[in-house]
Amino acid sequence: MATKTSSKVAPLADRVVIRALEESEQMRGGLYIPDTAKEKPQQGEIIAVGPGRFEKDNRVPMEVKVGDKVLYGKYSGTEVTVDGEQYLILRESDVLAVIG
Repeated sequence: MATKTSSKVAPLADRVVIRALEESEQMRGGLYIPDTAKEKPQQGEIIAVGPGRFEKDNRVPMEVKVGDKVLYGKYSGTEVTVDGEQYLILRESDVLAVIG
């Protein structure tokens, strides 16, 4: 199964590459919340999908696909920067849900 993506990151096995979705600026009581105080987003869009993991010499296909919007664990995965863009690489099992 070939993965088509515009990303230069090609995940291996059962990993996915996610671009975090930015949350809108929040003004609470007229106060500005600086970027350093904001919580990390826990949802993103899958931009690349690996071919799947091997189980007993058979490849198990991925359940998620490029373009899916997903929820993931707060401290899941590894953050990487490629060509100035931030990505998160994590295992498919760290994806909690697909957002309809």
